[in-house]
Amino acid sequence: MTENQRVIAGRYELGNLIGRGGMADVYEGVDTRLGRTVAVKLLKSDLANDPAFEARFRQEAQASARMGHPTIVRVYDAGEEVTTDVHGNQHKFPFIVMEYVKGQLLRDLLHERRLTRQEALDYTIGVLTALEFSHRAGVVHRDIKSANIMINEANQVKVMDFGIARAVSDSSATMAHTSGIVGTAQYFSPEQAKGESVDARTDLYSTGVLLYEMLCGRPPFKGESAVSVAYQHVSEPVVPPSQFDETISAELDAVVLRALAKDREERFQSAEEFREHLIAAVNGSPETIATPVVSPNATTAWSLDTEEEVASPVEVAEDDFEALLGDLGGNRTTVIPSVAEPIKNVASTPAWDDLRTPATNPFSTLGVELPTQTGSTPAPLLANINKPSKGLMWTVGSAVSVVLVGLIVWLFAFGNFNLNVVPGGGIAVANVVGSTYDDGYNVLTAQGLLVSKVSEPNDTIPADTIIRTDPIAGTAVGDRQVITVYVSSGANQVKVPSLVGLTESEAAGVLATFKLTLGTITQGNSGSVEAGKVIETIPGLNMQVAEGTAINLVISNGKVMVPDVRNLSISDARNALSAPDVALPVSITTRDTCTGAAGTIVVDQSIAPGLAKQGSAIILYVGCAG
Repeated sequence: MTENQRVIAGRYELGNLIGRGGMADVYEGVDTRLGRTVAVKLLKSDLANDPAFEARFRQEAQASARMGHPTIVRVYDAGEEVTTDVHGNQHKFPFIVMEYVKGQLLRDLLHERRLTRQEALDYTIGVLTALEFSHRAGVVHRDIKSANIMINEANQVKVMDFGIARAVSDSSATMAHTSGIVGTAQYFSPEQAKGESVDARTDLYSTGVLLYEMLCGRPPFKGESAVSVAYQHVSEPVVPPSQFDETISAELDAVVLRALAKDREERFQSAEEFREHLIAAVNGSPETIATPVVSPNATTAWSLDTEEEVASPVEVAEDDFEALLGDLGGNRTTVIPSVAEPIKNVASTPAWDDLRTPATNPFSTLGVELPTQTGSTPAPLLANINKPSKGLMWTVGSAVSVVLVGLIVWLFAFGNFNLNVVPGGGIAVANVVGSTYDDGYNVLTAQGLLVSKVSEPNDTIPADTIIRTDPIAGTAVGDRQVITVYVSSGANQVKVPSLVGLTESEAAGVLATFKLTLGTITQGNSGSVEAGKVIETIPGLNMQVAEGTAINLVISNGKVMVPDVRNLSISDARNALSAPDVALPVSITTRDTCTGAAGTIVVDQSIAPGLAKQGSAIILYVGCAG
């Protein structure tokens, strides 16, 4: 049995190879137990060498599986496939079974062509919507990049590989113990490049890189190696996107630059905030956006960059990053050369010194004075405290009481204390069926539950009304459980098709294919549509209507309404009779023999004003000029 014919975990039959990356190969597969098409990602065998990896990997996959959202590729299953080669050696292949999405990787789309502005904005908003949901669920992606984003056949974003980056970064088999770095250098946040801990704002930085790439047709930083690119993320200023596309507004520039702030405290603090500012910038709304300072020499530095793209490394050499981390931390003297120009030791540059925040005294309000700290190494906190001021003990006691009372109030207000429990433990899902989505969302989140919204058409339930939930009302669930809320989008909408020129029976057949019905039939005049065929529809062509809507037809009676053109000039009369709704052939003559020139005013017409058969020839009579 060949590689792409074998069965994984006794139920997933592998088909064609549909993707290949630095960490895994992806196959189209079939879940033989449920009979559905799936995507099976087989990770490289060396990722399973660490005994802790399997547990971490399964835990993260299970966390991802709980995130049901239209913008996130669902994870159905995960585990390890063990094979034995001809020499008797066993090999472990961690696998993930995911939702099969028909579409194209955003990475491939970017390689094919330059995206439109609207596409770049729509795709970014889709990614931010996915991140808003995942961050609320406590899951940080850590590896947002174009290769992890699918664009499906409906041109909608599907983000994949949530939680997998964390599982890989915690595996000592593939990453340095000290750095814990994972991802692609092109999309690294400064904190990832420095080996620091990451949070939700790390994902927002990577999304900013992605937005920049889609807007400009190139990433913000390029270099000959992954190390040089990572270095630029930490220390080099970002060139505003408008310098590559002058049609980009200052407001959109500001949004991108804020998303790419080196200090995460200066970035957008949530995916929702990022999305709102992006929409406001596009709409020209006056939003207050703190714009990071851009070096006046930034353009010069860019002009020296190589045009060669970094070869999408998923893993960067440990020795290279150890050297890089040493420089950034100031503990080594090794110099990492920049692609743009030679760089001094980063530890001594003002840009890095600015990231050091001086310590403040948290006890000053209680009368405790701390000595001023100098240097980068903090002195023991309690060893140098001055003698407390008079009444300190009373002040401390009062402060502690206030803090305790405040803490209790905060816990009850924001700590998701939930009294709606069921016998035996767990939270009983509230019944929100029939409520509006906003009302239902507020009720469920007040219970400490997460909400995933799924819209579906419904002919009888009004739009924005909750149809059902999964799990259903009354089910006992754990804290922060995802509740899928199915919300009516109203009757499914379709566009009225073109029916002009069809017979009544032909039009009825077309309407049926669009799930529309035949309405009333009325007769109408037409200068071009022959008798018995459709002139127009009500509602009109391409109007959005609900499925099942009755479409009224206007059928040609084969006649036109002849206007009265007497006393008009020949020119005006011709125009009136050649109009599309009349379209009669016109000839001009005189009733009497004129000794001079013929006149220019119509004195009579061969067809009286009123209904006449379409296409009838009409004669206009004029008098003599003199």
